[in-house]
This record gives sequence, structure tokens and C-alpha cells, in this order.
Amino acid sequence: MALMVPALMPLVLLLLVSSGRSASSAASFFDEDILLGSAFRDASGLISHRTERNGSSGCKSSWGEGGWKEEILWLARRPETVEWLKGVRRRIHENPELAYEEVETGKLIREQLDGMGVEYRFPVALTGLVATIGTGGPPFVAIRADMDALPIQPSPLESSFTLEAVEWKHKSKVPGKMHACGHDAHVAMLLGATKILKTREHHLKGTVKLLFQPAEEAGIGAKRMIEDGALKDVEAIFAVHVSHEHPTSVIGSRAGPLLAGCGFFKAVIRGREGHAGNPHHSVDPILAASAAVISLQNIVSREANPLDSQVVSVASFNGGDDLDLIPDSVIIAGTFRAFSNASFYQLRQRIEEVIIQQSSVYRCATLVDFFEQERFYPPTVNDEFMYEHVKKVAIDLLGPENYKIVPPMMGAEDFSFYSEVIPAAFFYIGIRNETLGSTYTGHSPYFMIDEDVLPIGAAIHAAIAERYLIEHG
Repeated sequence: MALMVPALMPLVLLLLVSSGRSASSAASFFDEDILLGSAFRDASGLISHRTERNGSSGCKSSWGEGGWKEEILWLARRPETVEWLKGVRRRIHENPELAYEEVETGKLIREQLDGMGVEYRFPVALTGLVATIGTGGPPFVAIRADMDALPIQPSPLESSFTLEAVEWKHKSKVPGKMHACGHDAHVAMLLGATKILKTREHHLKGTVKLLFQPAEEAGIGAKRMIEDGALKDVEAIFAVHVSHEHPTSVIGSRAGPLLAGCGFFKAVIRGREGHAGNPHHSVDPILAASAAVISLQNIVSREANPLDSQVVSVASFNGGDDLDLIPDSVIIAGTFRAFSNASFYQLRQRIEEVIIQQSSVYRCATLVDFFEQERFYPPTVNDEFMYEHVKKVAIDLLGPENYKIVPPMMGAEDFSFYSEVIPAAFFYIGIRNETLGSTYTGHSPYFMIDEDVLPIGAAIHAAIAERYLIEHG
């Protein structure tokens, strides 16, 4: 029957036109194509067709329970949808905004939601917002995208901030700022999912909350979203991150710990300034800091279980710049990582103890700052059942060849704050395309994405939310 679709098309069109449909009867996004029917290719490459219509007051798609995969992919892959997704992503990419500065990004999102007729609450966490689609009642499921860009540091040979290093028409127009971690793509994909879900709203057996979150890179925006009620009534949450580790549109995740808890520290070690030729008249903070750095390395090597991956790295050591003067103070700083909350907070405690006590041995006073209100992320741990849901939907939608189990990574994400509150699953979607040069890791000025990922990201978001409600409604 599928091979007869082209021959049937004129008859379908004639029947629909003769049924009295007016040009103004389309009531929602994609209705015109859903009414007329359209040939399309599903994930297996087979041609399918549908011409049904539901309801008497408006036009709705009707693919049947088994047809959700085909319709979601078809809605996402329409040429006009793909161009729209690219346009949204490029507008955001050209005008990157840092944490809690996402004013224009938020305005663009609200304009798109208004155009779709989607309700939302704004502001949430200062520059974020929460949109809702569905019945308005339980169950509630959330999907989240982060919005903020990154500061791009100058190279050692440059004296000012730079633009992104990728030469293309839509590169950042703001010196020193760039979407170098793919958050522009995350927003575009979540808006794409919003359109798909709005079109299929009559299939939703509950309510989807769409979280557009500020300040993931710095400022722990997820925590502020929670404090502002973004998770009210929500029983599960999902989010995606683009990854250069996987070919474009391949999904990857794992159950349990996926990303490490990540903290930063800065210690100011104060002694007493003195002439380097008379060190006995000074209290040397360089000696104290050096002892602290060496002792910090023993925390992981001698106190941690070798099977429990942990990291303590001192990344900065700054003292005086006078070759004949022992400075008044030295600043050391670095990061620590672990995959369990117990190990993570134990590292924090031991770092503080080691620096303070080693400094005291050398008669120095020390103050240690852990930036806990700015950049302090617990481990991201995927709930086993939510992970299995992502895996099942991804395989159903894209095929088993497009799903990978990935190893844990020492990177960090403030999505972890959501996973501490409710069952959650975080997953990756590949953007690696060597032909395009999409091979650089996030936070690089050479970072770029393969935009073919956008419709697939929109589809997987929508499918995960819709299927969750059907299974739990």
C-alpha cells in the first residue's frame, strides 16, 4: 500500500477540498499538511502516509498510537521547520549573553512562544522562564534548556578579549563572548520540541513544563530555578547536551553517575612581607603555599578509594613579582571533582583543612573560598528508570544503532541540582562532523555544531516528554 501513495494523492486532495474545508480552517502549527496528508519517510526509510482528521471544531493529526514516531520525526524534519530552527539558533549565536544577562535571548524565546500560543511564566530566576503545554493537570514532566554563553579569554599574545575563531556568516558579534558550549542549540531544540508538542497537545496525558534556564556556566541558575518554583508538581525532568564525542544525532547516556560534582577553591595565604636577603624578618607565604600544594596531592592518592574516581588540581599559584622581596600573600586556586556526594563533600572538607593547617605550620593565616553561591555543582546522577525511559524512546525513535552507552565524565553540569530533587536523566546528542569541522570540545573558540542535529534534538525532546506522560498518566 505504501508504494501507491503518490497515485492516491490527487484523490485525497480532491476529497478534502470537496468536503468544504475553508482556507482559514487551519487552527494550529502544521495543520495544513496534517489535513492534506503527505508522503514522508520514517526512520527506516519506508514511505508512509496519513490523511485522517480528528474532531469537528479544529484539525488534528491522527497517526494512531503506533504512529507517534513517524509524526514526531516528520514534524521535526519539515524543510520549513529545519530552516526555522537554524534561524533561531543563529540569532542567539550572533548575540551571546552571559549568566543572568540573557535579556535578548529571553525576549526571542517569548516571541516564539507567543506565536505558538504557548503559556509561560516570566521571569523565573531573573532571566529564565517556564512554559507549559498539555492538560494543565498531573502528571507533570519537565524538559530543560540552558541559555547562557561563555566569556572567551584572549590568548597569551593578545591584550583584549576576542571573537570566536570560527569564520562563518553567523559568528558572535560580541567581543569576548561566544556560545562555545552549544546552549544556543539547546534553546533552539527546546523551542522545536515546544512546537511539536503544541501540535500534538491532544495526545498529552498530563502537562509538560519547558524550562528555559539562565546561568548554567556560572551562577548555578538551576538552583535559582528550583527556588523560584520551576519544579512545582514536576515528578521527572530531562535535558540534553550537544557532544563532539559522538556523530551527529547519536544519543548517549548511562544510568547512575554521569558527570562529576565540581567545585572550585581559592586560598589567600597571608604572611609578612620582607626582604629576600633577610628571610628571618618575614613570614614566607610562598613556602606555606608550596607545602599546601604538595599536601593537597595526597588527598586523592592516599585518602581516596582507588576505585572511587576523584580529582584535586591546583591550577593557579600567584605570589609577588619582585625578585628581591618576599610577598605579603600568595593566592592558590584550583578545582576538585568526584562522582558521589559523599566523596565530593569530603574533598571540600579536606582541601580546607589541609591548606589552613599547612599554612599554620609556616605561621601564615589563610582564608579559603569555595564559591558555593556561584560555581559549586554536585554530581549529576541519572535515575535508573528515567535513564531507561530515555534509552527506550531514543531507540524507538532513531534505531538502536543511534544509541550509545557512554562512560562517566569529569565535566560538570548544574542540571545536577534538579537530579537531587526529583528523578532525572541527562543525555548527550552528537554533533561531530569532521567534514564541517565540528570536532572541537566545548569552551573552545573553535567550537561549532553540525546544525543537522537541531530537528533530531527537537524530536527526541518532544518524544521523551510525550511518552513519559502516556506511560505515567
